[in-house]
Amino acid sequence: MTEPTQAQKQNSGFFGNLIFNIAIPVVIMSYLSTDEYLGPAWGVVVALLFPLGYGLIELVQTKKVNMFSVLGIVSVLLTGGISLLKLPAEYMAIKEAAIPALIGLAVIITQFTHKPLVKALILNDQLVNWDKLNARLAEKNAIEIFKEKIAVSSYIVASSFFLSSALNYGLAKWILVSEPGTTAYTEELGRMTALSYPVIVIPSMILLISALIYLFKQISNVTGDPIEDFLNQ
Repeated sequence: MTEPTQAQKQNSGFFGNLIFNIAIPVVIMSYLSTDEYLGPAWGVVVALLFPLGYGLIELVQTKKVNMFSVLGIVSVLLTGGISLLKLPAEYMAIKEAAIPALIGLAVIITQFTHKPLVKALILNDQLVNWDKLNARLAEKNAIEIFKEKIAVSSYIVASSFFLSSALNYGLAKWILVSEPGTTAYTEELGRMTALSYPVIVIPSMILLISALIYLFKQISNVTGDPIEDFLNQ
């Protein structure tokens, strides 16, 4: 029996995230949160069990404490808590904006450490052969120059999270207008979840891909070698 390839694992992860973090919660909150079925409170609880369970399973399977998985779980718990406590929609908007904003700040702050977060986000060990790249940079006396390029990419990546933060807040303020704890409010949560992907993820991904393309070009420029020489196959 053959092992799944990296591409197959990535596709599996992508579709798993799409199904358990978006599709199922949206269906439950949009169509099963009426008093005839689960009701608004249980509609939120049952809907959030899927992304929460998926996040916990990922943590167990990878056996690694991934910052983004942890933040995802915390986000789900906060959504459930705010909804069940019937707090004003402003709290939900602030929560939606706070998490990507914190990641953006972390990207900038870690830029001044030995382990910039941008490397884990777009230039991780699965993608780049860092031993080979570092050896070539040392050979070309270009380590400091490349650090400057990493810094530029960090600001591009951070801007993607700050954009996501602003869009998250605006989307929550626009959609969540009903009284917390009502069926209408739960349905609005479902609508917000459904719209978050095209409205928030796509613009942010464009910036992330731009940062990756920028770094690929800089690796080639600084080393004088094609980027393919430093990519893990």
